[in-house]
Parts: sequence; C-alpha cells; structure tokens
Amino acid sequence: MAELKVDKFTLGVCETNFYYVYEEGKKDVIAFDPADRGELLYQQLTVKGFHVAAICLTHGHFDHIWGVEGLKKCSGARVYAYEGEKELCESDSLNVSRDVGRPCTVTPDVLLKDGQKVEIAGMQFQVIATPGHTKGSCCYYFEEAGVLLSGDTLFQDSVGRTDLPTGSMSALVRSVREKLMVLPDDVTVYPGHGECTSIGHERKYNAFL
Repeated sequence: MAELKVDKFTLGVCETNFYYVYEEGKKDVIAFDPADRGELLYQQLTVKGFHVAAICLTHGHFDHIWGVEGLKKCSGARVYAYEGEKELCESDSLNVSRDVGRPCTVTPDVLLKDGQKVEIAGMQFQVIATPGHTKGSCCYYFEEAGVLLSGDTLFQDSVGRTDLPTGSMSALVRSVREKLMVLPDDVTVYPGHGECTSIGHERKYNAFL
C-alpha cells in the first residue's frame, strides 16, 4: 500500500491548518477543514496536480469552513461531516461566523456516524466522535498510517476552547481521555492550529489530561 502523506496550508485570521491527505504517487486528495479562500486552495492543489476527492470537516466553526463553498464549487467534491455537527454547520449564529462579521454556513452532503469506517479514493479512515469543543466535533483516524486529524479537540500540550456555543470542557476532556488516549503512542496528531504532536507526547505532557 502506498505511503499516506499529509500536507497543509495555514491560513485565515485564526491561522487554521488546512490539511490535504493523499497516497504517495497518487493524485486524489481528501481536504480537511478548508479554512478560507477555497478558490485559492483549489488553484494551489491543481497546480500541484491534485484532484480533490472529498472535503471533510472536523467541526463547523467559521475558521474551519470559510473556504468550503469555494473549494466545493471549483472541485465538485462532496462535503462530509459528523452527524452531530449538522446544526452548527448550518447556523451562522452557532458557528460564530455572524459574530465575527462574515456570516457563513455549510450544508454537509454526507453525514457520518461515530465509529464509521470510510473509504475515499482508496484511503480508509475511521470517524471518532469527540464532543466538547463543539457537541459535534470529530476526529479522523487513518489507522494503518498512524495518522489522526484532531481538529480543535486536541492540540500540542493543550485542548480546544469550550466557551463557544455547544462547547463543554467536561465533555472535551472525557472525549480525549476515552476516545483518543486509547490510541497507540506513535500516532501522529495533526491539529487544527499549531504544530503536530503524538498521542504518546500528549499522554505524558498534556496538563489537561
């Protein structure tokens, strides 16, 4: 099986990490959390010779969805999100985009379930529901590659904020402890902001756990 590659652009007012995942030597990518400027993201990926096979959201906050419409329009890719996040994705009040002066909503094309295994363009991942940062936050786990896209649930030495609509610190800590800390130490974590880390590092050093 080809090696799984994870690359990113960091963009937007919140310096959000937009990830694209692909198999080495292949052209299909899965796009995670198009933070902003979807048309530009499409152009950059196209210049590199990539084809956007799907758009996946870890949650629906404005700084993770502002680029969805443009990327979807240019690529024709479907938008995937955890079923528990549909309401927030579709509300510019709950996703806080109205409050920051740039209202935006997204209607997912495919709603995912906790524990569901998904295959897109030959790449397989599992959906892990991790309520807390928002009630419908989720992570995407590529088990064979040891890769976790954690959104704003788990950061290097920290966890996501919970003071925005539908957030809960107790739920977040429980999600990380019960759903993520059971993964192998060598799993690489790619968060929505900041640098990558590992499950083993967070198990040892994350003060929130």
